[in-house]
Amino acid sequence: MQKLDLKKELKYLYQPPSKQVTVVQVPRFNFAMLDGQIEAGVLPGNSPDYQNTMGAIYGAAYTLKFMSKLRKDNPIDYPVMASEGLWWVLSGEFDFQTKEPWQYTMMISLPNFVTLHMFDKAIVQLKKKKGNPAIDKLRMESFEEGLCMQITHIGPYADESRTLELMAQFASEKGYRTHGRHHEIYMGDPRRAKPEKLKTVLRHPIEKIS
Repeated sequence: MQKLDLKKELKYLYQPPSKQVTVVQVPRFNFAMLDGQIEAGVLPGNSPDYQNTMGAIYGAAYTLKFMSKLRKDNPIDYPVMASEGLWWVLSGEFDFQTKEPWQYTMMISLPNFVTLHMFDKAIVQLKKKKGNPAIDKLRMESFEEGLCMQITHIGPYADESRTLELMAQFASEKGYRTHGRHHEIYMGDPRRAKPEKLKTVLRHPIEKIS
């Protein structure tokens, strides 16, 4: 059986340093994706819709993994990648203190060999096992983020503002401006890790100021 070490191959994208901002070129990947919204003033952990979203995303990713691993022809095993989130508000002003509902796209990167046919088949299997209404909203889509700055934030999600300040300072000093959506990659499990030890990759698309 062939094995892909995706976490090793993509280490430069998923394990950046925590003490300095780095610049990376993020290529195009295929993702399992699902869009949603969290009500104003509600934390993700307290939102039933968000919990359904995460259940659907992980369900699709693990179903694809085992489909690939157990198939008769050319079986391939690989690790399920970390969940990721693109976050924004409709006004366009990103602020952790916002009073607006949060919009999100949650996603998990898929290996290049996963086809749309495989994805659709996995969704059919998943729906037979799970009664999760969010499964119907799943899609497979490619996404290329391009030139980005990123850093690993260590600590509670609510404390990200101090790390975002480092990113803003870096962009200003290096002559970049940000665009696109706030991107978080969840390398830690909040259900198991202590808040002060959580690891979250923060990534923002950037472009040079002409």
